[in-house]
Amino acid sequence: MTPTYQSPTERGYYGEFGGAFVPEMLYPNVEELRTRYREILDGAEFQQEFRRLLRDYVGRPTPLFEAKRLSEKHGTRIFLKREDLCHTGAHKVNNTVGQILLAQRLGKTRIIAETGAGQHGVATATVCALMGLPCVVYMGEVDMARQRPNVERMRLLGAEVRAASSGSRTLKDATNEAIRDWISNPVDTHYIIGSVVGPHPYPDLVARLQSIISEEIRSQLLEKTGTELPDYVVACVGGGSNAAGAFYHFLDEPSVQLIAVEAAGHGLDSGHSAATSVLGRPGIIHGSRTLLMQDEHGQITEPYSLSAGLDYPGIGPLHAHLGVSGRARFVSIEDEPALRAVAELSRLEGIIPALETAHALAALPQLGATESEVVVLNLSGRGDKDLDTYLKYADKLQ
Repeated sequence: MTPTYQSPTERGYYGEFGGAFVPEMLYPNVEELRTRYREILDGAEFQQEFRRLLRDYVGRPTPLFEAKRLSEKHGTRIFLKREDLCHTGAHKVNNTVGQILLAQRLGKTRIIAETGAGQHGVATATVCALMGLPCVVYMGEVDMARQRPNVERMRLLGAEVRAASSGSRTLKDATNEAIRDWISNPVDTHYIIGSVVGPHPYPDLVARLQSIISEEIRSQLLEKTGTELPDYVVACVGGGSNAAGAFYHFLDEPSVQLIAVEAAGHGLDSGHSAATSVLGRPGIIHGSRTLLMQDEHGQITEPYSLSAGLDYPGIGPLHAHLGVSGRARFVSIEDEPALRAVAELSRLEGIIPALETAHALAALPQLGATESEVVVLNLSGRGDKDLDTYLKYADKLQ
């Protein structure tokens, strides 16, 4: 019997990973979400408004583009799922549209979020502007410096951007600050988590909202190739929301190989990496049990990636389960190959990808795909936000 990967247990576990480990003050919030999110998400009225906004505001369905020159280069048939063409420039808005509708139905009047690369922050600020709700976004000081255009976009949209100045001053620390805010404002505030991380039900909630990606892939691929099932689905993984969305409707299709691509930074053995599936051990971070980069004393070790969206010390519990169970294959890509992949896609197909997505692109040579096989790669975001980084490393873009 084929194992079921889509849905966690009632307590939020995917195998040994997941759960909800939260401070007592947050228990009512998390429990309210747990008991109500499926009822709300599955309701006809919610689905009607959610899909209307995805169509009319986000711009869905996003195209499934056959990248013929890239395919010729890699000797296989490659389709790009163009999430970079979503409003705000990345897949993140699929989740924020859904969660803002959920927050309204829960009676919340204030929104908080965390962000690394800034795309989730922009997407949260965007839907808050649309719905007229106040918004606070937490972002690490390091990420604010390297993703300055997104900081200014959030402010222009009316959000307050608060800097996280502790620890590595990146995504982990922004998440810590957002959780502290939620503890201080438990009654009126909804925390829009941007990835498939955090306490149950967030990993399942975000995966369900992002599953529109793989829902569309199946129907689009059927139209283009005569089959709904590709041979490979490839996506980058930090926390893992774009990968969860791209994988979701293929999780229980064993013929489809799921390829999750992490950031190896300067190398797996360099001490400057974010390849959690290789370097991590089971532990608890931000409310769930998952694979976590930590030292022998259980203290979190700082991740590193040139990409602001991939330097998270853990991965979502769904992805931890997919990796440990063998359902997904994890690949680690260093900074330099990712930068070369930016140049390759830009010059072969006229598409400048986000640095996060470039890691997935750089994994194409490792697939071993043949000419007759079909590869779908989730192009999770566009590269506008990373232009300063690309200019800084122009010598690597060759």
